[in-house]
Amino acid sequence: TMAHSKALLVLENFIGGKFVTCSSYIDSYNPSTGDVYCRVPDSGKEEVEAAVKAAKDAFPIWSSKSPLERSRILNKLADLIEHDLEAFAQAESKDQGKTITFARTVDIPRAVYNFRFFASSILHHTTECTEMATMGCVHYTSRAPVGVAGLISPWNLPLYLLTWKIAPAIACGNTVVAKPSEMTSVTAWMMCKLLEKAGVPHGVVNVVFGTGAKAGEALVCHPDVPLISFTGSTLTAQRITEKSAPHCKRLSLELGGKNPAIIFDDADLTQCIPMTLRSSFANQGEICLCTSRIFVQRGIYSQFLKRFVAEAKKWKVGNPADPTVDVGALISEEHLEKVRSYVKKAQAEGARVLCGEGVDSLTLSAGNQKGYFMLPTVIAEVKDESCCMQEEIFGPVTCVVAFDTEEEVIKRANSVKYGLAATVWSSNVGRVHRVAQRLQSGLVWTNCWLVRDLNLPFGGMKASGIGREGAKDSYEFFTEVKTITIKH
Repeated sequence: TMAHSKALLVLENFIGGKFVTCSSYIDSYNPSTGDVYCRVPDSGKEEVEAAVKAAKDAFPIWSSKSPLERSRILNKLADLIEHDLEAFAQAESKDQGKTITFARTVDIPRAVYNFRFFASSILHHTTECTEMATMGCVHYTSRAPVGVAGLISPWNLPLYLLTWKIAPAIACGNTVVAKPSEMTSVTAWMMCKLLEKAGVPHGVVNVVFGTGAKAGEALVCHPDVPLISFTGSTLTAQRITEKSAPHCKRLSLELGGKNPAIIFDDADLTQCIPMTLRSSFANQGEICLCTSRIFVQRGIYSQFLKRFVAEAKKWKVGNPADPTVDVGALISEEHLEKVRSYVKKAQAEGARVLCGEGVDSLTLSAGNQKGYFMLPTVIAEVKDESCCMQEEIFGPVTCVVAFDTEEEVIKRANSVKYGLAATVWSSNVGRVHRVAQRLQSGLVWTNCWLVRDLNLPFGGMKASGIGREGAKDSYEFFTEVKTITIKH
């Protein structure tokens, strides 16, 4: 009914500094209730065309500003988001299904920090210079912004990962057309409302909402968008690579993971167990860096498993708005079914499900009965060849298996197509270095997880992506380098 649709939040595209209505819209669901609560523009070629034009028109002025001027604007934007931190956290939790606690402590603070970090780092880059005295020549490099950057971000950490792209892109002097996930577009739309107040000129940041198949495709195929930065699935990345190849676009792709935790028998379990629970189940396991394969040395295997399962059962699942809840709702009904299907496959293969899905009962309050909830699930005795050990599940599911030797576990940890992150637990410093060196993984954490220094390269090997992001890496991606030789 019309009355019903009036109550829904309706988002609009943000193009050239103005909110613009769209001819058609798609439904967005509240994962904790299963109800439609928001209408998102179903943008396509036309909207992307308008956004790219606005970004192109804004480029000459924005790119000619000094790094300091851009830095001030990024810092102002960070302050404005921080000022509204609670409203952003509430919106992110409701839209994505993550707990209010996670949104408050991780997502929104990190989005703020992304702008502050690149506002600072842009002031400190230097270029190179070499002399060739014998030839009477001096060479130096200069870096310039590239143009319009196409940024496509996923639904698991919506504002966090969108700002991780927007901040370096505009800090370097590019203008952007961003396409957030159609399932989690609210916080991006809220950010658009703050751009003018922060002093971001019209057309520097344009946000086009819609699906990957329509809006994303139009952006990737646009001849005036020389760079694409994408975070999402390996499958979508293959399509982006194919579609952008005729235009020779520059790509930064941050894809999935099947991240191992390797726990040696000299690990400090008092720290290892709580941290491995977090690395398995934080944000409902919907983080590309989550642990989904836990290799435990045989000597401590049964002890580890017993304690790990006992602690996993204590994690509280329910209404994301409740600050005492540890696990919120998964993103969609479809995704929940997919995650559940992996648990069923594991059971069919003869693995043991020790807690969670299909083993323990989940009690939900009246308003959350139709939400997309799932208990933290631990599977043991899974074969390495199982799809549960090979494919990214992206939910609150982790597999625990035993190993005997260092040599063996390195081989098994590397036996997947992904190579994003790994964790190693051991008190033997020599072993920690040896194992870290040999793991095919862009990030290795030892005796910790998700400790990030944004200065350092972030990204994966193999099917986990192409390129790295970080202070230096993002600067290199979002600028064009030129070598200039002067003969005197």
